[in-house]
Amino acid sequence: MTARALMFQGTGSDVGKSVIVAGLCRLASNRGLRVAPFKPQNMSNNAAVCSDGGEIGRAQALQARACRLPLSVHFNPVLLKPQSDKDAQVVVHGRAVEVQPARQYMQKKRMSLLPRVLESFDHLKQQYDLVLIEGAGSAAEVNLREGDIANMGFARAADIPVCIIADIDRGGVIASLAGTHAILDEEDRRLIQSFIINKFRGDPSLFDEGLEFIQNYTGWRSEGVIPWLPVIRKLPQEDAVPLERSLLETNTNDQAMIRIAAPMLPRIANFDDLDPLKLEPGVEVIFVPPGKAIPIDVDAVILLGTKSAIADLRFLREQGWHHEVQSLARAGKTILGICGGYQMLGTELRDPAGYDGQPGMEAGLGLLDVETTMRADKTSRQNHGHHHEAGHQVSGYEIHSGKTTGADTVRPYLTLETGPDGAVAENHRIYGTYLHGLFTSDGFRGYWLKSLRSDFHVDSSADSFMHYEATVDRVLDELASDLEKHLDVDSLLASAC
Repeated sequence: MTARALMFQGTGSDVGKSVIVAGLCRLASNRGLRVAPFKPQNMSNNAAVCSDGGEIGRAQALQARACRLPLSVHFNPVLLKPQSDKDAQVVVHGRAVEVQPARQYMQKKRMSLLPRVLESFDHLKQQYDLVLIEGAGSAAEVNLREGDIANMGFARAADIPVCIIADIDRGGVIASLAGTHAILDEEDRRLIQSFIINKFRGDPSLFDEGLEFIQNYTGWRSEGVIPWLPVIRKLPQEDAVPLERSLLETNTNDQAMIRIAAPMLPRIANFDDLDPLKLEPGVEVIFVPPGKAIPIDVDAVILLGTKSAIADLRFLREQGWHHEVQSLARAGKTILGICGGYQMLGTELRDPAGYDGQPGMEAGLGLLDVETTMRADKTSRQNHGHHHEAGHQVSGYEIHSGKTTGADTVRPYLTLETGPDGAVAENHRIYGTYLHGLFTSDGFRGYWLKSLRSDFHVDSSADSFMHYEATVDRVLDELASDLEKHLDVDSLLASAC
C-alpha cells in the first residue's frame, strides 16, 4: 500500500506554507500516522545537514522533526542556494552539482530534474502512510509555469490534490485567491480542492461573507481560518523575508541584560543559529539592517554564515560595519564569527576559482590571525564535540567550502569528533567556528551568555531554564493543537489521495 498525499501551495511567498505543513505533520504524527514531509524544489541559503552529509532546506528539517523522523535528502530533492541576484548553486539529492544562471535553470535545467524529484516522492510513498507536500512561492506564477517542478508542474506529474494557502494579514486575500483561480489553466485548477486563510487578526466572523464569496467564485471549499499565532515566532524561520519584516516591528527589550547584534548581510545563511539566543529570557538579539549602525551598547556581535563570503565582506565594508565591529573589538566586546563570518574575521579570503561566488580576493577584518582559501571540495556533515577550554558539549553541523589556516588556529574554539575547529584570538574575546547550531546545546549556551555578563543568571537546575530542543518540540505540539482547533483537519486529511 502506498501513501496518500496532499500538497499545500500558496498565493505568494511567506503565506505560512512551511509552518502549516510542520504543524500538520506533528498533528498527523500525534494521531499515530506515519507521515513524512516533501518539498520538490526549495530556494534557500538556510540548509540543514542529513546524517549522510546531504543538504536539505531547514523548513523540511523542521517538518521532519515534527514527524519525529531523522533527516533525509528525499524530503527536499532539489535545493537552490542563491550566490548572487542572478545565479545559484544547484543541490540535487543533497549534493551540490553545479552553479546555474537563473535564466538557464528556469528555461532548461529544472525540467530535467523532474525524474529525480519523482524518484524521491515515490521513495517516500512506499514507506509512509501520508506525505504532506509544500509548494514554493505562488501557485499562479504563469510566467514560470512551463517546466515547473515546484508547484502545479509537480502536482500534475504526480496527480496530487492541492490546498491553497492565502495570507490575509498582507491584505487583498479575496483577490489573491480569486485571481489564482482565474489565471490557472483548467488542468491545474481541477487539482485544487480547498483553501486556507492564514494570519487572521480579530473576529473571524467578520470574514464570513468573504469566505462565502471565495467558495462561490472558485468552487473550492474552505478548510478554515487560522488566526495570528504568536507561538510561530518561537519556531526557526527558513528565509530572510520574515526576518526583514520583523524589523518593521519594535524589537527593543528594555529588560534585556544581554544584547547581541548580527548584521544582515545580503546572502545571509543559517541565521537560525541565533534562534536559541532569541528565546532566552533576558537576552535581546538585534538584526542590524543595511543603512543602520551596529549599536555601541551591545555585549557581542555575531557575524553569521553567508553563501558568498567575499561578496558579503565587501558589502559589510560598504555599510561601514567593519569599522564598528573593529571598534567594539577594541572596546573588549565579544566578537564571534560562524562559518562565513569566521572567514571574514581573518586577514584574507581567497577564491581564485569562484567556488563560493565570483572569483576574487579580499582583505578580512584582521581580528583573527587566520586566512581562508575556498576549495572545490565542500564540507557538509553533522558533527559534535566540546568547547575546547571549558569542556561544554556542543553538537551541530558544518556546511562550508573554505580551508582556514593561521596562527590563531593553535587555539581552537572547539574540539570536534573530526578534530580541532575554529580559532581564538590572544585576548580570548574574538573567535570563530565552522560549527552551525552550537547554541542549541543548553549547557554551552548558558556558559557563553555568562561569559558576556558575569551577573547574568543562568541556573541549569531551575524549572525556568530554557531547554531549547524541548522548547521546539513543545511549540510544535502547541501549533498542532491550534491547527486542530481552527481547521477542518478531518476534511483535509480525507482529501489526500
